[in-house]
This record gives sequence, C-alpha cells and structure tokens, in this order.
Amino acid sequence: MRIFHTPAEMQQAALTLRRVGRRIGFVPTMGFLHEGHRSLIRLAHQHSNVVVVSLFVNPTQFGPTEDLDRYPRDLAHDEKLCRLEKTGILFCPKAEDIYQPRHSVYVTEESLSRGLCGASRPGHFRGVATVVAKLFNMVQPHVAVFGEKDAQQLRVIRRMVRDLNFPVEIVSGPTVREPDGLAMSSRNANLSPEERRQALCLRRALDRAETLAAGGERSTETLRNAMLEVIRHSPLARVDYVDLVDEETLEPVSRIEKPVLAALAVFVGPTRLIDNTVLKPAEPA
Repeated sequence: MRIFHTPAEMQQAALTLRRVGRRIGFVPTMGFLHEGHRSLIRLAHQHSNVVVVSLFVNPTQFGPTEDLDRYPRDLAHDEKLCRLEKTGILFCPKAEDIYQPRHSVYVTEESLSRGLCGASRPGHFRGVATVVAKLFNMVQPHVAVFGEKDAQQLRVIRRMVRDLNFPVEIVSGPTVREPDGLAMSSRNANLSPEERRQALCLRRALDRAETLAAGGERSTETLRNAMLEVIRHSPLARVDYVDLVDEETLEPVSRIEKPVLAALAVFVGPTRLIDNTVLKPAEPA
C-alpha cells in the first residue's frame, strides 16, 4: 500500500494508473474507520483493480458550533485496516493542501440539499460537494463508493456527478449495523455507555415505521408521530429532525404512494447521529 499526503502526488499517481489501463475505485472517508467503511472498500474492489481510500476530516462541512474538534481520529488504526483490506493507495492530505489560502470557489447543489441535514446544517452540503469534487480531480476514479446511511449525501453526490458531467460511476453500499441494530458511525465512539444504549431509539423508530407501513399505513404524518413517540422514551435523545420524503427528489410527501425515505437525525447527549430506511407501499392483500 502506498501512502500519499499531497494532492500533486496523488493526482500524478492516478494519472499514471489510468495511462496503464488500471481501473481506479475510490472510497472517500473522514477516517476512524469501522466495519462499515471496510464493507465499502470491499465493494470498491469488486468494481476496480486499484482501490484508493482517502482520510480527510473536511472542515468546510462543519458549522462553527459543530463537532469538528471532537471528531475521532486514529491514523494508525485506519492504516492497519486499509492494509487488511488490500487498499492500493491511502491518501491522507492536510486541510491546507486541500484548501488554498483565500480559496473562494465552492460547489453548491440547490435542490436535494435543501431539507433534512441541509436544513439543520446550513452550508454542510456545499462543503461536501466541494471536497468530493476536489477529491475526484485528485484521485481520478472510474468508480466511487458511498454508504447508504448518508442517504442525502449519496443523492447530492449523484446529482453533482450528473449535472457537472464527472466521468465517475457512483456505487452505493448498504448500511452496516452493530448486532443490536445501531448504524455504524465514527461518531459512536463519542457516546457514553448510557448514551450508547439510548441511541438504539433511532433504529427502533425506523423499525416502528417499517412495521406500520408494511401493515398498510400510508399517512406520513401518522408514521412520523409514531417515530417521535419511540424516541421520546429515551430521555437523553433530542430530535433534530424526523422526516418522510420522496425517495428520489427528497421532497415532503403526505402519503406513501411510491418509495419514501424515512430519515432522522437525533442528538444523543452531545453526539448527533443519523439513520434512514426506505418505506414502500404495502402490497394489496
């Protein structure tokens, strides 16, 4: 495994790989890797013959009061996991190399990013789209892999690739969960034992919505209220949002007539967690 730290050496290596006919798979991460990330690396191997993993905690997607400083980091651990997964290149740039002094160009998506996390974290998806566009230019991937846990991010990146004509195939990997159902996240490391126990309310809320939808419930208001009721039983949980939106456009819907994304963001203690599931209309009896 080769390790690069600067955009110039990463880009040069990528261009060389392309010239000799290698297919590059890319997994962009913010580090502190877990089994969910490992599953994305394995998926990237299925679509390429050289996998690049980036480790970069992107400052432009964090608001001034968010957890940039608290975001967990462990480079030695990440390097070990990448070697175990036979990663070809590990790209570990510094913020000052990604963002030049007085940088002033950003990528903004203006439809899919308006609601959900985009509404509660202004500027977040501008930071996400900008850094992913920059990483695509540095890594030159043929295919890039993103997790379905970050459902809105996945759709924003797909739209950016489509609208800006990036020659990159976007592949999605399913959410990986702990045995008790909690979605794997680097932020889980910030939870105390009691917060970790109460964080299961996210999965239980989604389970409740899935059960009701499978039983024929189509009112998104009824489903949302049922999810909120589940979360209220966890006193350390504070709802950021619980929404049901069209699975493709992310626009609010009042009834499940076609696939609907049930998405939620909940603070458990000071730690913000997200999760989602896709609900489909119940089959006629």
